Amino acid sequence: MKKIIIIGASSGIGQQVARLFMAKGYRIGVAARREDRLQAIRQEAPDRVETAVIDVTADDASARLRELIQRLGGMDLFFYASGVGKQNRTLTPEIELNTVNTNGMGFTRMIGEAYRYFAEQGQGHIAAITSIAGTKGLGPAPSYSATKAMQNVYLQALEQQANARGLKIRFTDIRPGFVDTDLLSGDFRYPMMLKPDKVARQIVKAVENHRHVMVIDWKYAIVTALWRRLPRPLWRHLKI
Repeated sequence: MKKIIIIGASSGIGQQVARLFMAKGYRIGVAARREDRLQAIRQEAPDRVETAVIDVTADDASARLRELIQRLGGMDLFFYASGVGKQNRTLTPEIELNTVNTNGMGFTRMIGEAYRYFAEQGQGHIAAITSIAGTKGLGPAPSYSATKAMQNVYLQALEQQANARGLKIRFTDIRPGFVDTDLLSGDFRYPMMLKPDKVARQIVKAVENHRHVMVIDWKYAIVTALWRRLPRPLWRHLKI
């Protein structure tokens, strides 16, 4: 039986992905900060689900991941869905620093620990939800777009390193557009919002097909392709 650990499984896309892999017969370890939501998932298949309260910004997060891996009996696939993001047009320090701490430090901490585990094991698969926001610097959300760009490059660097070391570690960088989850709740209505269940199904398909990079969905693939081609002088004058 294949084993997957999902970080950020208490809500949104992470929760949807957990249920899809559960339906496929995986043994699953789910982790997040909200224990009550994790227990609700466990009740759906108590013989195949292990839970752990993990705050990715905490110093003990890596140790808690290792302990969850041990209780699960190993890990074949590591799926990372944790993250924060807010518009911050006034550059409020708390928002910027919390975003960097979670999406930068937390991401590096957990992806790094999964990578080290798979390096010891000799093989594995790391999949992570990043964002199309890493394509260009977005003025309304500076730290969010910057940390997402960092995540894209970090996964690319690890993929290159794994190949150089002869490690059989696969990587899938999942870059959704705007998804209708709690993360984007608020007064502002984002354009072209995607449904979490549809996004989750596309994610599982991308992971199973061993995609290296997956932009979700086709509309955002076109948008990001256009963004990349815009010269910097033109980009800085766009009103977003």
